[in-house]
Amino acid sequence: MRAKNWSENQQLQTLSMENSEKTEVVLLACGSFNPITNMHLRLFELAKDYMNGTGKYKVIKGIISPVGDAYKKKGLISACHRVIMAELATKNSKWIEVDTWESLQKEWTETAKVLRHHQEKLEASICDPQQNSPVLEKPGRKRKWAEQKQDFSEKKSLEQTKTKGVPKVKLLCGADFLESFGVPNLWKSEDITKILGDHGLICITRAGNDAQKFIYESDVLWKHQNNIHLVNEWITNDISSTKIRRALRRGQSIRYLVPDLVQEYIEKHNLYSSESEERNVGVVLAPLQRNTTEVKA
Repeated sequence: MRAKNWSENQQLQTLSMENSEKTEVVLLACGSFNPITNMHLRLFELAKDYMNGTGKYKVIKGIISPVGDAYKKKGLISACHRVIMAELATKNSKWIEVDTWESLQKEWTETAKVLRHHQEKLEASICDPQQNSPVLEKPGRKRKWAEQKQDFSEKKSLEQTKTKGVPKVKLLCGADFLESFGVPNLWKSEDITKILGDHGLICITRAGNDAQKFIYESDVLWKHQNNIHLVNEWITNDISSTKIRRALRRGQSIRYLVPDLVQEYIEKHNLYSSESEERNVGVVLAPLQRNTTEVKA
């Protein structure tokens, strides 16, 4: 009986050690989400399964961060609508949430800065001890003991936090996003280095994309290849926001391509039309405009 209990305790300790050794990860997806589709949501599930399956990581949260209106992409509707649709799409998710920080910025914000913002936000929330409400006790030994107990609890919480470590924010994307690193003036080389070196990339590859070859042909991607996780999407799905908008312009059904609540919202507000697709036509994309100006300067 003792041997059996000892064996069970050993198994529990081993399991606990394995979990404590895993790096906690937060998946961050940046993009237009114009509109959000079922494929966007599938990216999170695929990435979570892959990362957890390595045995080295534990995905604890997913964040959708819609880009702001200052991005100036052709056909980009108001961030207010895109954020609401993303919130409707994740309404029933237990681990994916929508963050509005990027969408509320007056100027376009580089992806590297968005990643840094969320990493710093995580560090602040985890490293700072929770401010507990005052302990209401009568003066004397009992109150002094309560204060000492509170101080000890906060110190213990800090020690546990340091031991556990802060979760790492990693960028979640598709293969087309990865290949965009090769578009002249779309990305600053130092931003690519920060994204890959400081955070890491989880790339879901679509059918027809040769992401591995693209990494091989890029010196900066090759240098950080150990921090790029390629996830094969075996159940192929070619849903894209561009195709959704095209179907809507033509009066075709988008049911089962986007969450039902998103479809209802689009129809209610008549969001996508030939007129909306002409928005920002002739306007240079914000990163191209900024990076090209800096190169000339």
